[in-house]
Amino acid sequence: MKDPAFRSNRMQCLFALIGASVVAVCVCAGVVMNLVTLYDENFDHMGIRTFCMFTVDSNILAALSMMLCIPYTVDGLRTGYYHLPDWVVVLMHVAVTAVSLTFLVSLLILSPVKGFVLIFTGSRFFLHGVCPVLSIDTFCLFINSHLVRLKESPLALIPVFIYALVYLVMVVFIGEDRGGWNDFYGFATRIPIWISLTAILPVTFGIATLLRLGHNRCCLRRREKDAELYRKAYTGVDVGQAVEDMARSCRRELQPKRIVIPAQTIGYMIQNSGSELDQAELCRRYLEAFLADFEAASKTASI
Repeated sequence: MKDPAFRSNRMQCLFALIGASVVAVCVCAGVVMNLVTLYDENFDHMGIRTFCMFTVDSNILAALSMMLCIPYTVDGLRTGYYHLPDWVVVLMHVAVTAVSLTFLVSLLILSPVKGFVLIFTGSRFFLHGVCPVLSIDTFCLFINSHLVRLKESPLALIPVFIYALVYLVMVVFIGEDRGGWNDFYGFATRIPIWISLTAILPVTFGIATLLRLGHNRCCLRRREKDAELYRKAYTGVDVGQAVEDMARSCRRELQPKRIVIPAQTIGYMIQNSGSELDQAELCRRYLEAFLADFEAASKTASI
């Protein structure tokens, strides 16, 4: 018997893979476009100096976090059991917070000054628009392995704090005349510097909080949906037999050296069926059924 949440899990995995891959490709395209553009009359930091911009740095961080997700999604499609380590989800939360700040600064601060079309065309179409929006959608809708806790939210401040410190030193303390940076974001010249310094971290934490709430809400909604599927499929059913049937079904897709025991799924089956069976015992029965079916198939094939 197939896990009743198998299709839901597989679709989540597929969309996460697509979203993560598109973000990574688009970030690469945007950064390369900036690197090969040595001069742009509207923007000072092209070529190798593009890495001075928080836009570029935050998008690279988002791309790296999405790329970490890709191997787990590929394995999830192969095995049928998609799950991300907690630390990957937390890193994605940090990265998506940073790139969301980029999107809001581009939309609310840079666009009124330089124009919407200029801010969201060329490489900026990817770095200011497509990648941030797709990163938010992917993180909130398809990364459902771990509920981001309140105590993990302050970690999202780290990239912004580090960049703000570097920006302050390069723009204010060193200055463009002595080899530093010009105030290309306008945080020290267009508005009083004290406003920028006091607002940036609270705004970032607000973004991180909204992302955490959106992500957790989607995650809980999916768990409720899966729990309902389990209740309908396994209430009154011999869960031990169902686990063995699931092992035999998966044996046709996997080899023993690549076996994955779906301990989390078995736990959901026990929890939502009313069974009093032990999870460790059912994991053992899953493994034994898998290997027994493989051995029987091997003997048949050798005859």
